[in-house]
Amino acid sequence: MSKAKSILVVEDDPDVRGALVAFLEGEGYSVVEATHGAEALEHLREPRQFCLILLDLMMPVMNGWEFREQQQKDPALADIPVLVVTADTTAVRRAADVGAVGCLLKPVEFPELLAYVGRYC
Repeated sequence: MSKAKSILVVEDDPDVRGALVAFLEGEGYSVVEATHGAEALEHLREPRQFCLILLDLMMPVMNGWEFREQQQKDPALADIPVLVVTADTTAVRRAADVGAVGCLLKPVEFPELLAYVGRYC
């Protein structure tokens, strides 16, 4: 089963990123990886369609908040839904304030993640 659009996983921790990618690909989704916000923006500007962005907040180079600000400024990218994935328990409310569709706390519960993915992809 192959989905038409890709999911962008923006996560600097290689173990967390690897687990998310392996799980999503195992469920039949196409996944693109980025290690920080600036790299994520580069991927979003490629001729590929994304149905969802899984966004960590605390990353080097460009953090999740800075990424989201840049994404919202670009009309071509602003409508791609963002699901925040973070260990920061205080981020839940802030994630809603920047228009994220939801916020999952690490360690991620895969059934909950799949529910979000199913909604947008």
